[in-house]
Amino acid sequence: MSIDRLRVLRELADRGTVAAVAEALSMTPSAVSQQLKVLAREAGVALLEPDGRRVRLTDAGRALVVRADEVLAAMDRAVHEMASYRGSPRGQVRVALFPSGAALLLPHVLSTLKDSGVDMVARDEDVPPIEVPRLLADYDVVLTHRDERGSAMSGARVSSRVLMREPIDVVVGPGHRLARHGAVVPAELTDETWLSVRGGFPVDDVLRSIATVTGVQPRIAQRLNDFTVIEALVASGYGIALMPRYAVRHPDLVMLRLAGVRAARLYDLATRPHAEKRPAVAAVLAAFQAAARLSTNPPAPQEK
Repeated sequence: MSIDRLRVLRELADRGTVAAVAEALSMTPSAVSQQLKVLAREAGVALLEPDGRRVRLTDAGRALVVRADEVLAAMDRAVHEMASYRGSPRGQVRVALFPSGAALLLPHVLSTLKDSGVDMVARDEDVPPIEVPRLLADYDVVLTHRDERGSAMSGARVSSRVLMREPIDVVVGPGHRLARHGAVVPAELTDETWLSVRGGFPVDDVLRSIATVTGVQPRIAQRLNDFTVIEALVASGYGIALMPRYAVRHPDLVMLRLAGVRAARLYDLATRPHAEKRPAVAAVLAAFQAAARLSTNPPAPQEK
């Protein structure tokens, strides 16, 4: 079976439609369809079946995609192993990061990779973990975040590793009635107006946990995924918020530990299986690990 045709099949599994594959690979849709037909003949079994006006993978097609991942990963390793004989790891590594994680870690990562020969291309992508497989169609490494009680993204075509844990604290303005407390319990927060993020992200998961503990649904004034905006609103007295500890930048905000609820998010690094065997990808993963060690030293909120 042709490696190029296996790549086309994998792209279809990642992107869902022939048109999307054609656009990603700079081919015409008819050329994509032809390549898939030839691959089916090479495999000796149907790989696609009708699904309305589209096509979907058969069981055999899905099984072959998993093998295609292995074959293409082996080819990538071969290319980069040859590069390793010429010196240090080289090549481009595409990385997707959620914004607050990028702000915390990216400066350290890029500093570590400077002069390494690895060209890391970073893009901000703020999506729930369930979207990680889709992102891996375009990126070599995806940094995502989840509630610490949530399940890690896993599967035959995704390899995930925990990078670090970040506590989530309550943040209030300097004139708030709780500003002089070092910690708060959920019962003290039932009458508050909240500024939160969109559903599906760790901060919202913790807020729902508070609601479960108290039996009171939180009064959410705004949902914004930009922590800088949330900080500005909290500092102006428009409400309180939950924020990851290392994301707090506003000098006037007061951070309070949340007692009685597990409140933290985990950073996960996701790749295709065996991607870490590419020297350039391994160098990027190691740089993230070093950045996490440097970034998790800020002091916890102090009792006032």
